[in-house]
Amino acid sequence: MSIVQRQVVIGVAASILICSFFIISFLFRFPLIDWKELWDTNVMDIPYVIFVPSVSIFIGILFGLISGFNWKKQIQTVDNWLYHIEEGRQIETKELNAPPELHSIVNRVGKIQKQIAEQAKLSQKLATEKAEDMESRVQEVISQERNRLARELHDSVSQQLFAASMLMSAINEAKPQTNERETKQLKMVEEMIHQSQLEMRALLLHLRPAALKGKSLQEGIKELLVELSQKVTMDIKWKVEDFPLDKGIEDHLFRILQESVSNTLRHSKSSKLEVLLIQRDEFVILRVVDDGIGFDVEEAKAGSYGLQNMHERAVEVGGTLKIISLKNSGTRLEVKIPIMKQEGEAND
Repeated sequence: MSIVQRQVVIGVAASILICSFFIISFLFRFPLIDWKELWDTNVMDIPYVIFVPSVSIFIGILFGLISGFNWKKQIQTVDNWLYHIEEGRQIETKELNAPPELHSIVNRVGKIQKQIAEQAKLSQKLATEKAEDMESRVQEVISQERNRLARELHDSVSQQLFAASMLMSAINEAKPQTNERETKQLKMVEEMIHQSQLEMRALLLHLRPAALKGKSLQEGIKELLVELSQKVTMDIKWKVEDFPLDKGIEDHLFRILQESVSNTLRHSKSSKLEVLLIQRDEFVILRVVDDGIGFDVEEAKAGSYGLQNMHERAVEVGGTLKIISLKNSGTRLEVKIPIMKQEGEAND
């Protein structure tokens, strides 16, 4: 039963009770000699015994409708406030024209918004400090290990591939082309060695830290997608706007993008990939869309470490992560992070 229906029922019941009380009180004080007079007496051509209850019920229904719609409007107003809070939008409580009955709720909404904003600021500050501290310690270790691995690969496997390539080239030049099949096979071996050299060079180029060391988020995204477009046949498009962000937010967004792109390459079987990074309405929005085979989001959440990791990273900086995926209709991932203004920027 809706609130309007409930208020109508309450109004009708209250009006009948009040009407009955007054009628009984009146008859008790002035008893009727002949009860038939109640039926014979007409009001607007309607018997008195029918007119009075009908008017009472009508007044009850009218009161119930007015009261019900008023309560429904107030509840919808509160629901709208809660929706804006859930979406992370700021509500100016001073500008709300709320009825007196909702003043206490308005005050509580203001306090909740303040608490959420303070928690988001603290989360972003801690994430920034954590990212800077971890990057300063981890990047040095990673860089040293990657350089060591690249140096060993270059000094061993890369040199051996180069020697094998030179040897095969010399064999093909010196050997007379008497057997066409054998010559073709030797050429194929030479091409395979040459391709392996190219793959090794690409691998050596990849042996570098993956974090945003010395780069902005926008630079890191463009570099990642340009490099990816050169190595895969997927149609990759991106729109990346330039705007400043805290280091912690940049690091988390870049890691989420890496994980999302990795999942797309491994599982989606898509031919198109679109990446969007924009700032709208005091929100940073990162969106990754593909046209792949899609998946069951609820089922994947239970067993996917990658999805859980992306969600945790978004929450750590006070944001939200939403994934929409339909079978054979692609996947859309969107991260929204509120930009918390500093105290000195509030009146700018």
